Amino acid sequence: MTETNHAQVVIIGGGVVGCAIFRRLAMGGARPVLLEAGRDILSGASKGNSALLHTGFDAPHNSLELSCMQNGYREYLAIREKLNLPLVRSGAIVVAWNEEELAKLDGIVAKAHENKVADVQRIDRDQLRRQEPLLSPKAVGGVHVPGEHIIDPWSAPLAYVRQGIAHGGIVLRNCRVSGGHFDGVWHLETSQGEVTADCVINAAGNYGDIVEAINRPAPFKVTPRKGQFVVFDKPAARLLKAIILPVPTERTKGIVICRTAFGNVLVGPTAEDQEDRAKASIDEATLRQLVARGIEMLPGLANVDVNAVYAGLRPATEFKDYQITAQPDRRWITVAGIRSTGLTGALGIAQHVSSLYNTSYRRLTEAEPIWTPVPNLCEENARPYQDALGADIVCHCELVTRREIANALDGDFPAGDIGGLKRRTRAMMGRCQGFYCSAHVAAMAEGKFAP
Repeated sequence: MTETNHAQVVIIGGGVVGCAIFRRLAMGGARPVLLEAGRDILSGASKGNSALLHTGFDAPHNSLELSCMQNGYREYLAIREKLNLPLVRSGAIVVAWNEEELAKLDGIVAKAHENKVADVQRIDRDQLRRQEPLLSPKAVGGVHVPGEHIIDPWSAPLAYVRQGIAHGGIVLRNCRVSGGHFDGVWHLETSQGEVTADCVINAAGNYGDIVEAINRPAPFKVTPRKGQFVVFDKPAARLLKAIILPVPTERTKGIVICRTAFGNVLVGPTAEDQEDRAKASIDEATLRQLVARGIEMLPGLANVDVNAVYAGLRPATEFKDYQITAQPDRRWITVAGIRSTGLTGALGIAQHVSSLYNTSYRRLTEAEPIWTPVPNLCEENARPYQDALGADIVCHCELVTRREIANALDGDFPAGDIGGLKRRTRAMMGRCQGFYCSAHVAAMAEGKFAP
């Protein structure tokens, strides 16, 4: 921070959306300050998701969500190579498993075309079998969506933050906002003392309505929606190519089965509303149901072990669309209700927020980009263990080298805790879940994290 702890603009929340806004405003010369309550970015809702890049083919027509998703999709494709962000070009198939779902497929195609995703098309049972021969024969038809892809959910926001820092932005981690007041300037009470700002952007995820109450009675209520996932071990990846999507319901997109950028197969998420904003617990009964559903769709999974389980919380509100508004007289921008499409939509949301900031507060001036590529974690691209210089492997399940861990603990934006280190390297995230390497990793990290 500056000597006076004053910022032009403060962003509350270091999830993927907050990180993308931070990047965009920093590149526009606003010198933003990002406040994250956790010890590292992605400590909240953004740390657990299905890691898909969506076309918006099934998003509500003419919605802000659709606009942000499609703008975000385009920008991700435009910048990913310069930031070394992966893209697994898998495509997706919306699969119908009974006659009732089959009858809905033409409507899905029509909606996709209305949303200007023109390459979406209906496929019959035979075409489905040719594309995904190991899928259960119970599948009766599908909709092919060529533009849906698999990405790394953690490297993208890390790249956004690092690029924002390179353009003069500041990140304060372990900095929880507890209150504040406005007298022409915002005075925010935080766990690191008072921070003042000309403008505040609320991107607090599952705490969005609580943070909003600092400014006004929140016009929405966040009810965290828990999604549980099971991850099958790497041999499962040979069983399918495309992302297998369900015919969605009014409430949820349903259970997805897909490969991951890290070489596994993911089944999930569930959709369970809860009041707890922090704890995303898992339960064995639900996980057994997910495993059974995965095997029902892709029978070969019965011969593959479950590698890991996890749960994430999505900041759902009572509204279907994103809740993004500006209050110029209060110098406050609200960015809330960003659910499962936030990873895709983040860059588009940042474009929209920068437009609101331009209109309501201060004109941004785009600078020549400083590119801050991040290390590759994607299994489809070259990784350090394949290099003779990186042969000192610490995590043998995920083939993570000593050099990768050391680099993640150093530099201009090092990992802030063990969770952040995992997300930067994949260490301790394999089949043994750190049983063999955690002591070694902990020894390397000793003294590296801020108290």
